[in-house]
Amino acid sequence: MKNPCVYILASRRGGALYIGVTSDLIGRIWQHKNHVVKGHSEKYKTSQLVYFEQHLSMEDAILREKRMKKWNRQWKINLIEERNPEWLDLWGQIIT
Repeated sequence: MKNPCVYILASRRGGALYIGVTSDLIGRIWQHKNHVVKGHSEKYKTSQLVYFEQHLSMEDAILREKRMKKWNRQWKINLIEERNPEWLDLWGQIIT
């Protein structure tokens, strides 16, 4: 079953950020945490899931991801801190 999501990974609170989109959030975050994914998330150690949002369609999720990637850094930080002010790793919430 597909579950389109946009997610933000961080290296640490206030650290490097990575925005991605997936239809399998658990599988994709597992890949990031286990360094299966080459590129930005591996280079900058962004494996802490600090934000995610679900969408009704993959098209909506992709559009949201593209828009968020154009935001300035402070807007991204504000979005994270609205739902996750402590920048906790939400991995435990999505696997239970």
